[in-house]
Amino acid sequence: MTTDPNDPHAGALVLTNGALLKGARAAVLALHGRGAGARDILALTKVLDLGDSVAVVAPEAAGNTWYPYSFLAPLGRNEPYLSSALKLLDTLVTYLADHDIPAERVVLLGFSQGACLAAEYAARRARRWGGVVVLTGGLIGPDGTPHDYEGALDGTPVFLGAGDPDAHVPWTRVEETAAVFERLGAAVTMRRYPGMPHTVNEDEITAVQALLDGLR
Repeated sequence: MTTDPNDPHAGALVLTNGALLKGARAAVLALHGRGAGARDILALTKVLDLGDSVAVVAPEAAGNTWYPYSFLAPLGRNEPYLSSALKLLDTLVTYLADHDIPAERVVLLGFSQGACLAAEYAARRARRWGGVVVLTGGLIGPDGTPHDYEGALDGTPVFLGAGDPDAHVPWTRVEETAAVFERLGAAVTMRRYPGMPHTVNEDEITAVQALLDGLR
């Protein structure tokens, strides 16, 4: 397959899990981390009780990375990958809407690099989402990025969890992200896990499950 250098994530592989889209009441748009793939993030969602009403849609990044440099790098360095990833999410959100799953019943969930992408997408496309789950991640851009976004999240439940310290995501960026989401009108839950390695823990899984249960 030939990759468009200006849109590297176009035509991405998309895997699914959980309920069939036809008839599903809600969906999780699950985004994997750097070096991982759609199957890895699906493995995470398989520990959740999805019942017969929640579908999971997991796209796979070109080369298994959503953007080439750190999420703290200047925004231009991660182009055109970042814009391509956001465009892919637009396509998938539209696809879900076409299957009668509107944004207010879509949960944006990501881990690590995927968490950063989920956070940035939710902020740039601020509206009432079913939820936003940022597992060890934060808004994209170097220190000093204004993070000024239009729109409102209208009470969207947002969960942010991360270890502190983390080798890739400074806790200060998690706090900054939470503050931005609060300004956008989200209902934010933020949890710091001292000494937790770069992974997902049981407390985070429990929080995600509670968010999904609220959508049924």
